[in-house]
Amino acid sequence: MTEVTNDSLLAQMAGQAAGADPWAALAASPPKHAQASEAADKATDEKLGQLLDRIRDLATPGSSAELSTAQIVAGAATRDSFVPLEPATFAEAGLTTSAVEGLMLKMLLSRGDTTGRQISEHLRLPFLILDELLRQMKADQLVVHKGSAPMNDYLYQLTDIGRERGRRLAEHCTYFGAAPVALRDYIAAVAIQSLTKQHPTSGDLSRAFDDLLINKRMLRRLGPAINSGRGLFLFGAPGNGKTSIAERVTRAFGQFIWIPRAIGVDGEIIRLYDPNAHEEAPLESGSGLLNESHIDRRWIRIRRPTVVVGGELTMSNLEVTLNTSTGISEAPMQLKSNCGTLVIDDFGRQRMSTDELLNRWIVPLEKRFDYLNLANGKKIEVPFDQLVIFSTNLEPRDLVDDAFLRRIPYKIEVLDPNEDEFRDLFKMMAPKLGFEYDDKIVTYLLEKHYRPTGKAMRCCHPRDLLMQVRNLCLYENRPLELTEDAMDFATENYFAVI
Repeated sequence: MTEVTNDSLLAQMAGQAAGADPWAALAASPPKHAQASEAADKATDEKLGQLLDRIRDLATPGSSAELSTAQIVAGAATRDSFVPLEPATFAEAGLTTSAVEGLMLKMLLSRGDTTGRQISEHLRLPFLILDELLRQMKADQLVVHKGSAPMNDYLYQLTDIGRERGRRLAEHCTYFGAAPVALRDYIAAVAIQSLTKQHPTSGDLSRAFDDLLINKRMLRRLGPAINSGRGLFLFGAPGNGKTSIAERVTRAFGQFIWIPRAIGVDGEIIRLYDPNAHEEAPLESGSGLLNESHIDRRWIRIRRPTVVVGGELTMSNLEVTLNTSTGISEAPMQLKSNCGTLVIDDFGRQRMSTDELLNRWIVPLEKRFDYLNLANGKKIEVPFDQLVIFSTNLEPRDLVDDAFLRRIPYKIEVLDPNEDEFRDLFKMMAPKLGFEYDDKIVTYLLEKHYRPTGKAMRCCHPRDLLMQVRNLCLYENRPLELTEDAMDFATENYFAVI
């Protein structure tokens, strides 16, 4: 009786008839937690399949610009499309032990006694892979332990052999900063973060130019040009905001990118990160699944760059520049502006001729890659992935020939504001400078100083005239107020030689 009762209970547990084999029924019916696990595994497999498909799309077979799965997974955990992950070995970092050893010897030569973790922090490499190399350097009698340090670390000091080797290395190149990133890894990162993969909408443009007064017709012309990611001419009379427009174009694209602090090519160091051209944007604490400690610190997160060069531009700025005293090379302007915007302001007034500049860039603009010569004679191929904006007060036809104009598909004229826009500019600028807007004063200005003389209205006039009035009020120690007398004073000064 007991056996029958147990069999019946087992059959009920398995959801089968009492006459069926209860053990077979139970074996055929996995528990609920196993079913949930199978569902989770299936979902994971589907995500993994999608991830592998994405990898195949991003890296063509045989290409040197391949990206690791870990980097793409990490990118999915943040708002960035690409996030570099900390390497586990020197090979994974694209470095040789001799190259890292050289950096450490030069650092110890310059800094003196240093702990292993301080070396790790300075070279931006994981302590775990440096610790093994430091042990080997001690065995080779290049360094000695001067003392112990917290967390299973030591205070290192150079031996006479290590000091001599460090001096010889410093004679070739004094660089001992963040370990360089391999060129192929940089090319892969540019491909992922490329400007051509960004497609700003009208809403993106409106947000990018929300602090400027730009009519909808101008935005509609700018939109396709920015989406092309190729290049454009902004031309027109001075003072209408060509430079301001060019500097804000980058805001319409994705906000952040990752770039290496330095690039290594066959022993040569090219410094890429430039605080004058790049604005650092550190990850927010608690940015999601990605732990900041797992990021490859040789890379730095920046806002998409906007590099502006003007009349000071020379041919040397477009080539890799070697500092002969330090042996460190500096990246050219176009490399620093990759994945962003490069603005050639006052085009036609550079110290180099327009023909030189255009001949230098006619192929990169067409092919979207550039060739650079290194100090050791090696020629390298690098991405030319930026929106190039030529801003000029001159007529483009007078500056370049048809062959080059064809490679710059968009030519946009920045026109003078009409009267309504001119009043709106006064209305926008007055409160920013501490004035209360008075439409009667603007009418007075137009009727007395513009219409009788046929003077053209420019977008910069409202700001500049209000600044003149403000400085007058501050000088006379009276409240900031728009008056006819103050406006007469401002126009007399401002238009004295215009």
